[in-house]
Amino acid sequence: MRRRLYPLLHPLLRSLSVFLTGAFLMLASTLGSAASPQWATLDWTLAETLIALDAPLRGVAQIDAYHAWVDKPRIPDTAVDLGLRTQPNLELLADLAPDAIFISPMFSYLTPRLSRIAPVEALPLYQADSDTWQEMQTLTRKLGERVDRKAQAEALIADTKSLIHRLKSRVSPTAPLLMVQFMDERHVRVFGENGLYHAVLEQLGIDNAWQAPTNAWGFSLVGIEALAAYPDAQLVVVDPLPVGVEASLAESGLWQQLPSVREGRVITLPPVWSFGALPSAQRFARTLVSALEARHDGDIDDN
Repeated sequence: MRRRLYPLLHPLLRSLSVFLTGAFLMLASTLGSAASPQWATLDWTLAETLIALDAPLRGVAQIDAYHAWVDKPRIPDTAVDLGLRTQPNLELLADLAPDAIFISPMFSYLTPRLSRIAPVEALPLYQADSDTWQEMQTLTRKLGERVDRKAQAEALIADTKSLIHRLKSRVSPTAPLLMVQFMDERHVRVFGENGLYHAVLEQLGIDNAWQAPTNAWGFSLVGIEALAAYPDAQLVVVDPLPVGVEASLAESGLWQQLPSVREGRVITLPPVWSFGALPSAQRFARTLVSALEARHDGDIDDN
């Protein structure tokens, strides 16, 4: 009797085993997802902050461009490139199934489409007439609370303040800084009030030469001839340079005749995201102070 039933029961038992295994894996996956939520963002400022908070980052827009403009902290290899910040790959984003999608208000027009995939949360930072230094801390706390990283958020704030305090003690007297980033061979962003660079300068006790009005992001777009009005300033150029700009400047009489350029008073810094939060503030402070120290030591050696 057993021999007769075995051929009939074996396929059923095998199917039951496959079903139970699949159900177990689905349950484990569901529980794992609940225990470790995954986040996605189109905004590089939020991306750098999520990385600094050690929050699981599932997807980021324009990863290559992020590394060119923000550089560090680096996007984890496990994160997926979502395409353009302004036109993300919605199918890919849906496949990732993040628990939430974080954006800045400038991408709010995408909310109706993104919200079909996951909850969308807009977190502002740069706003007109705001205290950028405090706003960066507020953003850090809000994001830390949202992704269950409150302790990490407070640690990031404390580490940033501690770093600035240490760096400030290393700053030697310097001429006011004129901080620029090239848009093309004839136009630059000059950074002032409301911007990250300006906020860091204030914390370090360094004067900013640019006192003209700026936009909500803390910069003015001007022709390079406008820089001639600040002959005594220490010029700081932040990379990256657009393609072809370096060669054009080498042949530009206008650029070469600027007092700071003619006298060799130009500091070039690696990429630092000018619209960033505390991670970029830390990076800018480190690179700037190191560059000023190198220049100061060089001036001493020359004498």
